[in-house]
Amino acid sequence: MLPKRRLKWAALPIVSLLLITLTGCTPEEFSRGFLPGVGGVTNHTERIRELWVGSWLVLWGVGIIAWALMFYAIIVYRRRKGDNEIPPQLRYNMPIETLFTVVPFILVIGFFALTARDMEAIEKPVASDYRIEVVGKQWSWDFNYTDNNVFDSGIQYQEDGTEAELPTLYLPVDRTIEIDLISRDVIHSFWVIDFLYKKDVFPGRVNKMYFTPQVIGDYKGKCAELCGEFHSMMLFNVKVVSQADYDTHIANLAAQGFTGQLPALPDDPENLNRNSNLPGDNPEIRG
Repeated sequence: MLPKRRLKWAALPIVSLLLITLTGCTPEEFSRGFLPGVGGVTNHTERIRELWVGSWLVLWGVGIIAWALMFYAIIVYRRRKGDNEIPPQLRYNMPIETLFTVVPFILVIGFFALTARDMEAIEKPVASDYRIEVVGKQWSWDFNYTDNNVFDSGIQYQEDGTEAELPTLYLPVDRTIEIDLISRDVIHSFWVIDFLYKKDVFPGRVNKMYFTPQVIGDYKGKCAELCGEFHSMMLFNVKVVSQADYDTHIANLAAQGFTGQLPALPDDPENLNRNSNLPGDNPEIRG
């Protein structure tokens, strides 16, 4: 056995790592696998959380067993003082090689099956209460509230601006939403951080998302695909509100004259100018 002093030194890195990992973490954060947001923001977030946390538990179990076997071999089969003989040489060990082949194969198949199951459930088209078209553009977002025939056009975030100036997508709580995603120029990615899900936005192709927001609140969104010089400023907000507040917002957009739908792919190529969404008083240059 190792002397107690050596055991203390061996345990020091492990204890230090645990302290660094766990310091400042609440039980809620730990149980969520350090994912952002709170539980149940949409009808899909708990499914995603369970897959994430379950995968990490399995991987930590495999890692602990592998590390234990490694340190066992290092300690038990270390060279002793005065031992100058060459240890027995083995060409192969069938049980161990079989184990190291079968276990990873089972893990890969298991992770693939669970991921495919959850992806199918998340991506499954469902009847929606509201359909909203989200148009990505360098470097902001437009929102077409299709069922209500109004729109909200976003402008590029400025360094001296405020979050209140960011384009804001309103969603009614406990209503099934269909999001149609399309880009006006290059590939973007629509990511509401607390929703734990994002999807690429392609020019000339419509991608769809289906979900039900379940917790009223303000959430941050951003483009998650490098899309050019001001990619980091392609930010937006999401407000999940009551049905009454949603109806009020739609009425306010209509009262401001934002009726109809903004074209996702305008016929006039000049409307695809990458600088057309900069701030300005003239609505023609707001994108």
